[in-house]
Amino acid sequence: MSYYSQPRRDGNLAPSGGLPYGPSPIATPSPDAHLNHYSQSQYSQPTGSYYSQTSINAQRAPSPSHNPPPPRDFRPWPTPTPQGYSYNSQPAPPTAYHDSASSQAHGYDTTSNAPSYHSTPTDGMRPGEVFQHTPATAPMLHHGQPSYASFQNDYPDETKSYSSTTHFAQSKEWGAADAVPPMPVMPPNNYPFQSPAGNLYPPRTPMTPGTPSGSQHWHAVRNQLLERRVVKQIPLHNGNLVMDVPVPRGVVPPSTHGLGVMEGEMTSLRYSAATCDPDEFMARKFNLRQYLWGRKTELFVVMTMYNENADLLLKTLNAVIKNVAHLCGRNRSKTWGQDAWQKVVVCIVADGRKVVDPRVLKVLQLMGVYAEGVAKDTVAGKETQAHIFEYTSQVVVSESGEVGFGSVPVQIVFCLKEQNKKKLNSHRWFFNAFGPLIKPNVCILLDVGTKPSGTSLYELYKVFEKHQNVGGACGEIYADTGKMGHFLLNPLVAGQNFEYKMSNILDKPFESVFGLISVLPGAFSAYRYAAVANHADGTGPLASYFHGEMMNQPGATASIFDRNKFLAEDRILAFEIVVKRNAKWRLQYVKSAKASTDVPNRVPEFISQRRRWLNGSIFASIYACWCFYRIWQSNHNIFRKLALHVLFLYNVIQLIFNWLSVSSFYLAFYFLIDSSISGSSDPFGGAGDEIFQIFNKIYIGIIFVVLICSLGNRPQGSNAMYTLCILVFAACQGILLYCAGWTVYNAVPHTVAGWEDFGSLFSNKTFLDLAMSLIATYGLYLISSILYLEPWHMFTSFVQYLFLLPSYVNILLIYAFCNLQDVSWGTKGDNGTAKDLGSAKKVDKDGKEMAEVAVPTRQEDVEALWQQARSEMRVPVKEQHQKRSAETKRSDQDKTFRTNVLLLFLGCNLLVILLFTSSTFTNWIDSHFSEATGTSFNPYLTAIFWAVLVLSALRASGSLLYLVFRLFGY
Repeated sequence: MSYYSQPRRDGNLAPSGGLPYGPSPIATPSPDAHLNHYSQSQYSQPTGSYYSQTSINAQRAPSPSHNPPPPRDFRPWPTPTPQGYSYNSQPAPPTAYHDSASSQAHGYDTTSNAPSYHSTPTDGMRPGEVFQHTPATAPMLHHGQPSYASFQNDYPDETKSYSSTTHFAQSKEWGAADAVPPMPVMPPNNYPFQSPAGNLYPPRTPMTPGTPSGSQHWHAVRNQLLERRVVKQIPLHNGNLVMDVPVPRGVVPPSTHGLGVMEGEMTSLRYSAATCDPDEFMARKFNLRQYLWGRKTELFVVMTMYNENADLLLKTLNAVIKNVAHLCGRNRSKTWGQDAWQKVVVCIVADGRKVVDPRVLKVLQLMGVYAEGVAKDTVAGKETQAHIFEYTSQVVVSESGEVGFGSVPVQIVFCLKEQNKKKLNSHRWFFNAFGPLIKPNVCILLDVGTKPSGTSLYELYKVFEKHQNVGGACGEIYADTGKMGHFLLNPLVAGQNFEYKMSNILDKPFESVFGLISVLPGAFSAYRYAAVANHADGTGPLASYFHGEMMNQPGATASIFDRNKFLAEDRILAFEIVVKRNAKWRLQYVKSAKASTDVPNRVPEFISQRRRWLNGSIFASIYACWCFYRIWQSNHNIFRKLALHVLFLYNVIQLIFNWLSVSSFYLAFYFLIDSSISGSSDPFGGAGDEIFQIFNKIYIGIIFVVLICSLGNRPQGSNAMYTLCILVFAACQGILLYCAGWTVYNAVPHTVAGWEDFGSLFSNKTFLDLAMSLIATYGLYLISSILYLEPWHMFTSFVQYLFLLPSYVNILLIYAFCNLQDVSWGTKGDNGTAKDLGSAKKVDKDGKEMAEVAVPTRQEDVEALWQQARSEMRVPVKEQHQKRSAETKRSDQDKTFRTNVLLLFLGCNLLVILLFTSSTFTNWIDSHFSEATGTSFNPYLTAIFWAVLVLSALRASGSLLYLVFRLFGY
């Protein structure tokens, strides 16, 4: 069955159940059946919204230098036939231009009786077309029109949808009929299209970046919307800029009957320009719709993002929508049911307007959650810190770009931060700005790119509902292995898959028994809002959690220890919840809540990610051990406090082992191979000693190589060197495993009679030590995986993990400690703002505070931009590999050159040392020189001594000659 199988009036296919949460097709209203919220009064005679205020430039006129172009003939719209398309032989007659004064008499150039703007016969737009409309009012892009926002190359980064060099420019307001001719009429009643192949719409022509239907045309449509904005006077709410903006028709469901929506909830988008710090959001009298409507929120879900692409956003957002639909389907629940969507709020926080992916904004625009041309840089002279959009959307955008209606609405709050201030600041908007207004029961944290399963949110919520003393919970995060597990062909992904699985089988369940999980991953975790809330004096879990953000502010005096520990801020929050004063919260692992995530598939990204994880976890663990006495300030009972002391001792021992892991791994390598070649049989056929000497020195040499590469080099600039080190460590691990197997093979009997005395095996100390060690590690992995009914990773990823284990220990730890001074998150902070959105000027009118803002007032412009965004989302984006800037590339090359010279210098010296100290060389000397002379002889020392003598003699001779020459006047 086709994923999209129901015909639409616009000739496209609508989703009909392909999505698991049951989307339905977007129904486009007919020309004589309009939605109430798009009546004539809203646009022509606007009332009850920001459009109803006074326009300060209502009487506009085209520029005196502009002459309307002569009428043009248009190629008529194609008529669909069973065989395809046919065109009328007679062109459509041109229509006259509207008079500017007549269009201004109605306030705005719109017509409420126009047919639907979704009624386009093709998926995209032809050059010069915006949408299908009546001849009287449909605007058309006219590239000859003078513009202060050029369609060509006015933007420094043309792929960014936020770029705008203008806002309102009163002298250049254009009407629809002032500069553009009308569009021909679409022949009525010609739906649906039928192609010869039986498809419900003809095949689309692939769009290329150079065609008008691509990003360039979207910018042209957007520029037209920006140019034709009108400056309005809007009342300030408690001194804040808050506007209700009508949404495109395509995002409003055909019927909201029985959904329980509030008036205007699904017909208007609410925009707030937050000009304050998140901690002052409520004090500055900002509010949210849920607060105004008095809705009780059970689940508050936050999705944080930086520069992730639209595919990752849709991956997470569609999974959340599916979970909301599941909650609405639990009709026998006391909490959930048909109106469960009213108890769930989804908050998307984008960390920096200049770095957000433009396709992400298009996705949110298609859902009605974002609007172009509305946001402002400054309000009454105060800089905007975050742009907050609120909308209850029922639109679902598939990963292929198709748009349809889901089975349930979802309340969405989109917070677009003006600056990139890191993830902690995003969570501060969530907890400290929005949380006090919404007052949720449970907060769920997600990273964009993490995909929870269809019931994961309910499974997380259920543990809080069932156990009132649970303050935090996490589910199982597993690596995304791709379709049919093809990602596992990459050994790096396979190794991480095994690591994730064993952590969820051994570590998390063990810690959950004690009630203190060392880390609740920020990518997929849940917290009871009452558990993370601060005390009345301002101290508490959230205060400690956000303390890390203040440490990196200008003028901060935090130590390097504190800044490193807050790289693992989720560990700090988990610890603070359990030791919260006068409380007895515990943490729990929920096995049934699962979520997949993408893992690094290249060496540089893998090393960079683990640098932050390792440094943060080690210093956060030290902090937790040092402050463990605070457990006695909580209200836990005596038995839990004693049990937590057992966990504390376990963590101390684990911390010591991690600190000494590099030496421990090398000593295991050294003694195991040495013992295997020292026995009666050599595993290498008599060459064991030579092989051991070679690989022993190679192992030590690679550690020095990693050390040198880690001191100042970015992994992206030393990719080849790190990859080589991983391969060499894998070879050393292969020899280690071979010697271990050889030792076990020689220790066990080789005959049936020998196995009859099985107890004698345990008298062999070498066999006993090695067997118990293998059982305690690899045997435990297999047995526990079978008990959890998840043994598959043992067959698909275990071998790869074994060969990567030396790199985990040596490369990752050494690189982490060599870069302790780097306390960044791998993202570049943005301390500036792009002044490209325009400002809201504060004015007084009749004793009321008003704001002068430029806003879109033409319905057709809004509809055209929505349609164009819809067309472009269907075009797959070519994967673009991240390129280094010229400055970064040159810096990496300089550092690589420095590293290579240093390695050559040290390598030559080490080679000489290894050569003249090797047993092969000393044995050769003993047999050829020592026996002949009867004394201990080392030709290297002899050569050094004689060389020093000759060089010293030459220097002395030259010095003496200088005195002689000087004596004779030379």
